[in-house]
Parts: sequence; C-alpha cells; structure tokens
Amino acid sequence: MPAPHVSLPPIDHVLSPHTGWTRAHWEALADRQLEALVPYATPGLAQYRLPGRTSWSGVVSDGLEGFARSFLLASFRIAGARGDVDPRLMERYARGLTAGTDRDSGEAWPELTDCSQQMAEAASIAVALHETRPWIWDRLHTEAQERVVDWLWGFVGRRTWDNHWRLYQVVAEQFLASVGAPHRQDDIDAGLDRLDDWYAGDGWYSDGDGDGDGDGRIFDYHNGWTMHLYPLLWCRMTGGDGGGRGHVYRERLARFLADYPRFFGADGAPVHHGRSLTYRFATAAPAWMGALAGCTPLEPGLTRRLASGTVRHFVERGVPDERGLLPLGWYETFLPMTQPYSGPASPYWASMGFLGLLLSPEHPVWTARELPLPVEESDQYTALPAPGWLLHGTKHDGIVRLVNHGSAHNSPSGPAEDDPHHAKFGYSTATAPEAAPHAWERTVDGHIALVTPDGTASRRRTIVPLHCSGRTAASRYSAQLPGSEEEFPIETTSVLRGPWEIRVHRVLAPTGLTVREGGYAVASETRPTVERGHGWALARTDNGLTSVVVALHGWDEDTGIAREVEANAFGPHSATPYLRCAAGRPGGSGVYVTLLALTRDSVHPQALRESVSCEVEGQEVRITFPEGDTVSV
Repeated sequence: MPAPHVSLPPIDHVLSPHTGWTRAHWEALADRQLEALVPYATPGLAQYRLPGRTSWSGVVSDGLEGFARSFLLASFRIAGARGDVDPRLMERYARGLTAGTDRDSGEAWPELTDCSQQMAEAASIAVALHETRPWIWDRLHTEAQERVVDWLWGFVGRRTWDNHWRLYQVVAEQFLASVGAPHRQDDIDAGLDRLDDWYAGDGWYSDGDGDGDGDGRIFDYHNGWTMHLYPLLWCRMTGGDGGGRGHVYRERLARFLADYPRFFGADGAPVHHGRSLTYRFATAAPAWMGALAGCTPLEPGLTRRLASGTVRHFVERGVPDERGLLPLGWYETFLPMTQPYSGPASPYWASMGFLGLLLSPEHPVWTARELPLPVEESDQYTALPAPGWLLHGTKHDGIVRLVNHGSAHNSPSGPAEDDPHHAKFGYSTATAPEAAPHAWERTVDGHIALVTPDGTASRRRTIVPLHCSGRTAASRYSAQLPGSEEEFPIETTSVLRGPWEIRVHRVLAPTGLTVREGGYAVASETRPTVERGHGWALARTDNGLTSVVVALHGWDEDTGIAREVEANAFGPHSATPYLRCAAGRPGGSGVYVTLLALTRDSVHPQALRESVSCEVEGQEVRITFPEGDTVSV
C-alpha cells in the first residue's frame, strides 16, 4: 500500500475514534488538490489541461471539465470558510470565468449545444457560482457577468440526454433565474417531472428509461451523487421548497440514506460497482447532502464516519497521487474501469464528496463523536427490492458484498449491453470485476455462462428481477451466443447464509455447450496463490483475501482458475476460481448449485462440500447446513 501523498493534521482519536479525521483533514485535502491543479492551468485560468488520456469530447472540453469540476471543490471550500481563504483562490476562478466566456481570449469554452459534454460542466459552474455568490459572482464586472449569462443561456430550449442530464439543465437555468436572467421555466419543470418518472421506490431512481421501454434498470452510485443531489441543490438555488417538490426530494433521500451506510466496508471502501467509479470521494456526497438538507436519518457521528472513512481509504492508498492529482482509476491509473467520456479531469466529480464543508464547523456532523458503520457492529443482510440487490456484510472481516439480481447497463438508444461493472452477480468492497478487454471477452468472474467449444461465452445483458426479500433474491437472463438469435433462459436464486452465498441455477441449454460459473476475482501486486480439488477451487491474495467456489450439485468434479494480468483495478495480478460442466454432457441442461465465499478467514472448501448437503427433487432444491437447518429454493 503506497504512503499517503498529502500532508495532513494530527489525527484525533477522541473525536473520531474510527478514522481520526476532523474537518481540518478535509480542508487540508481540498487545499492540496486545488493547489496541485495550478501548474496545468491555461494562461487565462479558464481551463485545466491535466495529463492523461483525452476523452471523446476532446482537449478543450476536457480543459473546461478541469475548471468546472475543480470550481465545485473551490466553491465548497470558499463558502464553508465564509470567504476566509487565500484570496488567490477566489481570484483564480474569477479570472477563469472571465476568460472562459470571452470568445476572443483564446481559451473560450465551447458553446452549449444539444447533448454536448459542456452541459455537464455548465451545471457544475452554475452550482459553484450559486454557492460562492458573495465572494465571486457579486464581485465580477458587469460585462463578465453578462458573458457568463450568455454562455449558460445556451441551455435554454436545448435537448439533453434523457437521464440525469435533465437535471443539469434544471440547475443551470435555475441559476439564470436567480440572477434575473432569461430562462425557460418549462425546461426546469419538465426536467423535474421527468425525474419523478424514474423513481423506483425506497429511495432509488433508475438513471433514465434504459432501453426506452419505460422500465429502466440502471442503478448505481449516480443515484446518490446525481439523482438525489441535483434536485436538492436546485432547492438551495430557489431559496425555498420548490412548490412542495423539496419535501418530496428530502423524503426520498432520507429513505435512501437509511440503507446507504451498508454499502461501505469497515476499511471505508465503498462497494465497487457501476459507472464512473473514478469519482471515488463522491460516494460520500449523499450522506453530506442529507445533513445539509436537514433530512438525514443518520446520526451526525455516523455521517462523518462514513464520509471520512471512504475518503481516508483512498488517501491511504495513494489518492491523490504524488502530484496531488486524481488519476483515472480506483487507486492507481486503470483505464479499463473508466468510460470513453472520462477525460483526465473527470475524476474531479469527487469534489461532490466535499459538500460537507458547506456545513459550519459548529454543526453536529463536525462536532459529534464518530459512530461505527453497520458492518462494524454486526453481520448485515439487506434486501433492496428496487434495484434488485442483496447487501451482505460480515463483521469479522469488514467486507460488504453486493449480490446483483436487478441492475443492468441498458442503452437508451440501442439494444441492451453488458458491462463488467453492471452485469456480474457479485461485487464487493474488497474486489473489482475483471474489466480489461481481454478478460471481459472471457467474462469468467461473477458470471454463469454457456460456453462454446471455441471458448465463446454467453453474456448477461438484460436482467429480469424475479424476487428480492430477506436473504434471498432471484433473477433471469437469456443467454445468447454471438451469431445466434436463439436464447437459452438461465434463472438464478441467491441465498445468503453466514459468510456464504448459495446460488441455485436452472439452465436450459443444448448439448455441446459447457456451463461455467466463476466466483469473485481477487487481485493484488503479486500473483494470488490457487488451489483446486474435487468440486472446488480457490484463489488467495498475499494479504489473505480468499475467493472460493464449491460445487454442491450438478457440476463436474473438474474445476479451474482463470488468471489475468493488468485486468483488475485492485492489482496487476488477478485470479478467479470457477466450476464447469464439461461440453458433451447429455442435454447440458439442469440444476446447478454453488456455494461461494469471499472472506479474509481461512477456508476449507472440502469440509464445506462435505458439510453442506443439497437435494434436488423436481422443481425444489433443499440445502441443509451443518447446524441441520434447511433452506428450500
């Protein structure tokens, strides 16, 4: 583990017994990140052109992204200190606003056009301008204010992507309204109305309609750091309740936050799942917003424990890096986990994780003693029917696992797609999916597949949730092989028991295909050790993290280990244990039952196989555990 690259104040284990962090740590981290950007600023300070892979929007858009997303961080730092910061910080962003909206400056920002990336950045600028109004906006020359308004006015009447981007238009035009500039109230109302269409219940929004059928299944951290955040930021801009909308948004966020702490491991790590994971610190944003909007069900000490824990987790692992920059990746740079829209400044959406600085130093979230996370108090089993997930945390090793029976990455403009950060059965705070193209082509980890003799595996695209409650969840997907329109249904039920997950699959497939199931991929700086036996396989990292698969029914005795290099965000060497039913087995159809474990404990898979029994009679599977109790699926 690399040493932190940030000089921080002394830890305070009296106020913060779990993390040692105080508000001073957050301020120091914010200051270091803002200072580190200065060498990459263009002469007029309108863009920050950071080193790294250019996004599909190009270098100028990426430079604007560097300005806009870091301006968010600066705005929270400035407003939280009531302007008592180095005046050069405010001057930098005031100068950048002036140059970026001057078409003759040589650094002018791209005009806002339909569905353009600069829409996202314009929304960040609007939020930052609102939060720093007394210190930046009110001190701009009238001519500069008019140019900023003219640039933001490009949002009016424009088309955005029909997902969380609708909220970018909402806050940008609301800022225009707040300064008495032309805007369209219909744009604002339509965006907020559209948000209601995507509310799935229990605090969860689908990010758009997915494949356009009105039943979107895109659930991930965007629910917290965008879908809940922007409506309440809009309320802050209106200075009121938004005609009653604010009450609804606060109720929904409160419901979401009731379960949200269960997504975080004892080491502070958030579950590694979904899009835009390079935003890292932004996972803390909804917890801060709950306190900021006065709607959180969380105790103040738990809010800070969650937020400080997750940010400290990354800082202790070298983020930001030795330059003070946030690389495109999870810990180090790892491009396979990013999206084509991610440029070198994209990680600075992490600025949303600093929302807590808007709360005064006297607020209870900064003065209350830290409280433990749920996984630090007891084993956790949480069913989330809206996204179709089970959260499974174990106190003894502090790991949280997400069992996915409902969230898929569906495109609003085309057929359903599979993606390693959405299509797997299992995600966790200690592992990442194998995301590099060469590994994703094999798609062994976290997946049950039909595999052709040449090694081509079926993909888990559209996921149909069937059931989710208690410690059980079920779903179906239709396995389809390349070049064939024929679909073969695979239904899966997951049952949680102690540190284990039991998966029961009903598979219909033609003769000649192999059925294969992989466990969690574990990764580290060194090659994981592996072991295989009759009906089981495991992979273990040098720090003791172990992934195990055990055959309980339907599988051949033969097992395997899939090793990869430079495929995983958690380390250059990774390995996944898997089970298989050999090609040519009559019919290739039937019921397959697997015990999976991801743990930091010692594991004895042969003993597990001998002590957990499984009987299949017709449509019923009965699993008997060592204590003698039985679960029927």
